[in-house]
Amino acid sequence: MSPCDEAANENERPDQHFAGPPLGVDTFVRHERGRWCVDIAVTFADGVVRRTVGDYPTERQATIAAAWIRRGADRDIDGPVQG
Repeated sequence: MSPCDEAANENERPDQHFAGPPLGVDTFVRHERGRWCVDIAVTFADGVVRRTVGDYPTERQATIAAAWIRRGADRDIDGPVQG
């Protein structure tokens, strides 16, 4: 387990489920114990699910990965193009 996984998912409940389609998605880059972590947040009508996707040695690599992850996730959301 990477240092990013321990910090980001400590408040998540494993039984957390949301009904309905996702309304939006966003990715975040954060620095954690010498690594750059990429988190994804998926918004539903009744809550938000946030997970750590991966960690990278440089901020640039993490930023590029976050952009690609968001672009891929945006394809699965119904409605107008997210950006």
